[in-house]
Amino acid sequence: MSLAEKGIRFIEKITRRAGYSIEWIILREEDTSPEYGVLPYQRPIKEHIVNGVINLDKPPGPTSHEVVAWIKKMFGLNRAGHGGTLDPKVTGVLPVGLENSTKVIGNVIHTVKEYVMVMQLHSPVDEDKLRSVVEYFKGTIYQRPPLRSSVKRTIRKRTIYDIELLEYNGRYALLRVSCEAGTYMRKLAHDIGVILGVGAHMRELRRTRTGPYHEDETLVKMQDVSEALYLWRREGDERLLRHVVLPVETAIAHIPKIVIRDTAVDAIAHGANLAVPGIARLTSDVRKNEKVAILTLKGELVALGTALKNAEEIKEMSRGIVVKTRRVYMKTGIYPAVWRKKEQVK
Repeated sequence: MSLAEKGIRFIEKITRRAGYSIEWIILREEDTSPEYGVLPYQRPIKEHIVNGVINLDKPPGPTSHEVVAWIKKMFGLNRAGHGGTLDPKVTGVLPVGLENSTKVIGNVIHTVKEYVMVMQLHSPVDEDKLRSVVEYFKGTIYQRPPLRSSVKRTIRKRTIYDIELLEYNGRYALLRVSCEAGTYMRKLAHDIGVILGVGAHMRELRRTRTGPYHEDETLVKMQDVSEALYLWRREGDERLLRHVVLPVETAIAHIPKIVIRDTAVDAIAHGANLAVPGIARLTSDVRKNEKVAILTLKGELVALGTALKNAEEIKEMSRGIVVKTRRVYMKTGIYPAVWRKKEQVK
């Protein structure tokens, strides 16, 4: 298997594991040189850490910021950031970007969220009635943030993609909710109680998904992080640490992708816009005026940008700028500066 095939397989793996489909439009078949860059999962361990994300299972009690501060201190990093705040009592998926990954971890904040909530009813109701009312909240809803929220308390529209009653015992209801970012579960429980006419409140809440990060085999606890660091620092065993820290590319698994040729990488790393001749392949979901991730043939994240054309339009083009580079991630000098040689020739 060629190096480029391994890189493409890596991109496909992280995209599908995150729950998203992927379909390629191939503009040109091309391999990548082993002299430049590296497959994301083969980065040297120190480089892997500073370009990594932890899919952390937040414990109850501390705030999201406190958890991130602990992680930063444990690794001895200058920077760390999370991909979506959880209240102190809430547990579950909290992606934490380490060092360089803080540049892109914000891209998961506004993604789809999924929760499992225990809702306590103030008086028992018929289960069929409860199911009917719960179903009523699927779709667009209107919410005013609760008093304890840190945002302005104006009415806002949010989308409930799916809501399901998992269990009910006459007093407590277990709900699974898939929703738009910024949806308040506490308010949702209250509003369900109002419609039922008996009142209700959120008793417990756990987040099971934040965009590309799920409650799956990649989810780790603080104890796992501590143990992984101990094994690496004291015994030189980095295997657990590579399981705990995921490549930064997992943070953009949900974003449409454009894979570029080796000859175009350094120009993009310098902030240049992407032209058609530099593209090897792209995903069919690239849309005009929407965000795209630019990656190497090895699967390394180079930059984020805004598509100026749809995928099908790009497919038919032979020249022209098609992506406006917005946020460069890769350092310059990793790939050859072919663009400089071309300028010298001119």
